[in-house]
Amino acid sequence: MPRANVNDLLAFLAVARERSFTRAAAQLGVSPSALSHAMRGLEERLGLRLLTRTTRSVAPTEAGERLARGVGPRFDEIDAALAALSDMRDKPAGTIRITTGEHAAGTVLWPALARLLPDCPDVKVEINVDNGLTDIVAGRYDAGVRLGEQVAKDMVAVRVGPDLRMAVVGAPAYFERRPRPKVPGDLTAHDCINTRLPTLGGLSAWEFERGRRELKVRVEGRLVFNSSSLSLKAALDGLGLAYLLEDRAAAHLADGRLVRALADWCPSFPGYHLYYPSRRQPTPAFSVLVEALRYRG
Repeated sequence: MPRANVNDLLAFLAVARERSFTRAAAQLGVSPSALSHAMRGLEERLGLRLLTRTTRSVAPTEAGERLARGVGPRFDEIDAALAALSDMRDKPAGTIRITTGEHAAGTVLWPALARLLPDCPDVKVEINVDNGLTDIVAGRYDAGVRLGEQVAKDMVAVRVGPDLRMAVVGAPAYFERRPRPKVPGDLTAHDCINTRLPTLGGLSAWEFERGRRELKVRVEGRLVFNSSSLSLKAALDGLGLAYLLEDRAAAHLADGRLVRALADWCPSFPGYHLYYPSRRQPTPAFSVLVEALRYRG
């Protein structure tokens, strides 16, 4: 039905409800004469008289009553659906889908969600742990969490974690067999635990920096993982040197189960960021999640 006819139906329902062109016109913000003209046009298009008019009153005919009973509840359902959408705009509700890596999921996302969700019973969260750089638009995710340097320039990025730092670590038993490396080049003489990342398609280089000098070292070893958890286990078991985020190894460094090397070659770098398309219209649920995650350190 053309939009004009829909408007005429809404006008008819107002007249049938109010039993008055004057009162219905005031509700609709039009003149009584314009409303009367619209009703005559609707009746002509339908080929039926919908309203009985007298000098004192207006009342629906049998056809008009039937039309009001048929279409009135439909418009009420539309109003209810629009009101429900308004509720979603005004209060946190709905599902949020996020893609992230394993480390960020455990250290950044989950602590924030554990605080947020008890206060937002209508918010649902789906987290997809993926070490690759997922296209959040193609994958229909609301947002992703990655290191700041990995976020595309056309995305809105919100910092959600502190600076991070890498660490080269090995077990004391390993260093009883091999001297501790003093510069990154010494790693070529060591059994290093490699990591294969899907975004690179190959083994990731170990990156170092001191002053203005930056180095990327391709290391060799008997083990290759796509999981930092397994790299940590292998290092604890004395099977080689691992290159890990510092906080993954912190507890083991503190209790002496691991020993650090090349600390002066591992400066800190920007940590995790939540990112999402700049054209996205944030819902209340997404907005409260962003505030819960926002890093304020």
